Amino acid sequence: MTSAGKASDVGSGIYGAEYGSGVIGESGAGKSTLLRMINGLTSPDSGLLTVLGQPMATLARGPLRDLRRDIGVVFQGIDLLTSRTVRRNVAVPLRLRRGTGAAMSRAEERRAVDEILEFVGLSHRADHYPAQLSGGEKQRVGLARALITRPALLLCDEPTSSLDTSTTGDVLRVVEGARQRFGTTVVVITHDLDVVKAICDRVALLEHGRLREEFHIQKTDYRTLPNYYEQVTRELRP
Repeated sequence: MTSAGKASDVGSGIYGAEYGSGVIGESGAGKSTLLRMINGLTSPDSGLLTVLGQPMATLARGPLRDLRRDIGVVFQGIDLLTSRTVRRNVAVPLRLRRGTGAAMSRAEERRAVDEILEFVGLSHRADHYPAQLSGGEKQRVGLARALITRPALLLCDEPTSSLDTSTTGDVLRVVEGARQRFGTTVVVITHDLDVVKAICDRVALLEHGRLREEFHIQKTDYRTLPNYYEQVTRELRP
């Protein structure tokens, strides 16, 4: 339970996020509250929440800050800095580490940014500004920014909700690639069942703040998802 926001009682049993995990449910089910607890922004009033082997409720401020450095987050609202280029937006997490033991040299930072932009397929957009990007490109910049520090855990809050199906495939390709290339554990909050079927092995259904059911699923290749035209004709044609 949490005193702020919806109840998230995911333990009459235990739910563990594995390599690729999804959390689904209607609006108000407690999905975002659960995500905030995983990220240490909200504390449970009871129960035990362990993230990357650390009990969140008992972590002091310093260890909690260190733990968050190993967690990447992608939100529905990407919140790129409009006055900075793609390159500088992606570099923000690295610049925040300057003066700490995890800091890189300027040359290392530039190499890291170049590598992650190539990974998300946006090397050609490095010197562009957010206003010059499509919605899908902005989301991939957000993913690059979240992955630049090679986090062990990537939290995705409705990462494709504002995208069409073909652009969603581009984003899912990056998320799945992060799992394969970096060994990143991915937790996805979404309403889109096609998304969880494409990148998740395990899905939790929340209802009124409680874990209603857990599913182990057979993944569907995101490349087989219908394109926008196919989706429209399937839904609207009699």
